[in-house]
Amino acid sequence: MFVIPAQAGIQSTCDNLSGRASLPPWTLAFAGVTPLNPIVIPAHAHASDLSHSPVSRYLSRTMGFERIAFVAAPTPDAAEARVRLARLYGNVPVEEADVIVALGGDGMMLHTVHDLMDGDTPIFGMNRGSVGFLMNEYSEENLVARLEKAEVIKLHPLKMEAMDIEGRVHNHLAINEVSLLRETRQAAKIRIIVDGVARLDEMMCDGVLVSTPAGSTAYNLSASGPIIPLGNELLALTPISAFRPRRWRGALLPAKAKITFEVLESSDRRVSATADFHEVRNVASVKISQAENDTPRLLFDPEHNLEERVLREQFSA
Repeated sequence: MFVIPAQAGIQSTCDNLSGRASLPPWTLAFAGVTPLNPIVIPAHAHASDLSHSPVSRYLSRTMGFERIAFVAAPTPDAAEARVRLARLYGNVPVEEADVIVALGGDGMMLHTVHDLMDGDTPIFGMNRGSVGFLMNEYSEENLVARLEKAEVIKLHPLKMEAMDIEGRVHNHLAINEVSLLRETRQAAKIRIIVDGVARLDEMMCDGVLVSTPAGSTAYNLSASGPIIPLGNELLALTPISAFRPRRWRGALLPAKAKITFEVLESSDRRVSATADFHEVRNVASVKISQAENDTPRLLFDPEHNLEERVLREQFSA
């Protein structure tokens, strides 16, 4: 039996597991917490297996959140909230924080995640913007208790490698989606290649996008793409106003798929590529794959977590 002390955190436990190709069957018993209800981890368990498990949810409750950094969108509501919360809970520099609390809307959350992609500090968002799909409800009361009870969701960004018509290569990451859009009145002509195989030799359209599960309720949904529940190792490949083939509605691809878009007649039918908010103009080709080494962690209130929001969105009018 392997016992996690009450003060253990998810990072130290993952560090303990990291690099092991396999483990003997063992049981996690939470010392002094649930001794009669242990969680059994299979023999092939690895650090990544903890991210969506009950282990993650327990460990999120035992993280230490003594040092909080508040970051805010450049809006009056968000800025005022930051001042009030800093007075109540203190405010440390981002690089010294145990947790980042982002105040604003989904755009603020995306910027915060991108800015902190290289770190491992969890991010807890509170909505002080117009859209808050990635945010928790705003409240100034009992923030530390909420952080201790919050559940961890690991995101898996997309890596975009876009080459423009001058041969320059641009690399960016996307939490929500990578999208291609025509720049002129002319429809774009795009060839779609998946894992080295041309699946569509030519699609005439306004554009096309590849979405993660976390981003499937954003631009992807507005383009009539499918909603993907979190935890599914899938990507949504969704056309934007396709003219030919007229009845093609897109595809669901394995998360590990490597997708290439080749822009045909790229000098005349100009197309831009965007990874979240990083735009590259006049692209000739775009390669998309899952980023292997970047897995930001978001924190959500248990009663209003991201998985529940994705599920609820599928039944909304």
